[in-house]
Amino acid sequence: MGRQSTWPAQADGDDQGGDPTTIIELSTAYWGSQTLLTANRLKIFDTLADAALTAKEVATRLKLDERMTALLLNACVALGLCEKGGDGFRNSRASATFLVSNSPSSMANAIQYSDDLYGTWGDLERALRTGTAPKSAATYLGEDEEQTRHFVYGMHDRTLAIGRALPEMIDLTGRKRMLDVGGGPGTYSALLTERFSGLRSEVLELAGVARIAREILDKTGAAERVTMLEGDYLSSDYGTGYDVVLMSGMFHRESEANCRRLIDKARGCLEPHGLLVVSDIFADAGGASPTFAALFGLNMMLTAPDGGIHADIEVAGWMTDAGFTGIDRQNFPAPMPHRIVTGVNA
Repeated sequence: MGRQSTWPAQADGDDQGGDPTTIIELSTAYWGSQTLLTANRLKIFDTLADAALTAKEVATRLKLDERMTALLLNACVALGLCEKGGDGFRNSRASATFLVSNSPSSMANAIQYSDDLYGTWGDLERALRTGTAPKSAATYLGEDEEQTRHFVYGMHDRTLAIGRALPEMIDLTGRKRMLDVGGGPGTYSALLTERFSGLRSEVLELAGVARIAREILDKTGAAERVTMLEGDYLSSDYGTGYDVVLMSGMFHRESEANCRRLIDKARGCLEPHGLLVVSDIFADAGGASPTFAALFGLNMMLTAPDGGIHADIEVAGWMTDAGFTGIDRQNFPAPMPHRIVTGVNA
């Protein structure tokens, strides 16, 4: 009897080897992404926020070439980012909601951070050949003020979009003191302390990030509930006396060894029966799915020395090894790609 193959069955196709549509679409996918990134950078969506405008009017306001602006706007229409009536262009409903800067649901800052990474993805081959990340993490973690601002405000925008689900997934009723390790702009802390009465949070972050985070906390009115602590989460002392530790969006930057170290540090600062919450974009076992997680692993490889992707089942095992009990894994509601792993300090 022949050995059974463990490879997935190939889809049926014609005699030439199947349908090349996906390959062709992938080969030009950057056309659409660069259209979005450039339109966002040029403030096209802000310009169209109040009224429909012709290509000439948009070009005049933004000091652009009229013919080329018309081509860009038509491409935005084709991508569903804008709508066209006669000679006039206006934002689509989605763009008005998510790409206009003063919209409550704006993701313009998050899109700007993706724009900052566009050139970095062009260095994918070099990264694979050299084994080093082409973009220094220090650049967007304090070294470059503009990129750090894009990064921190981008994190804030993304967290506002997905973070309202987290308070419904974990019960922090009665808990008083939380350490938000590597908490970026402190947005999760702001949402959780708003949801659970009596909870206060301390966010441990690098000085360059913490400086911008304080601006955000002041603007949102959360500064009375959330305090920024400056430090490096790998080397700083976490102290003691916490009954919740949140580690969100950190593990994708770290090796397994560092993730285990962070879990140990969390246990060391937690009171008995304290809760550890690890939130991140996690992969399924093996790392090849979901698609977004697999691609996100490449993105982190390009932007952090130990960047990559971990599986939530692996994290659950690391927490068990560290002595946590009651391990639980949950997916955020679709289409959000995030997952959480929780455990109790025995």
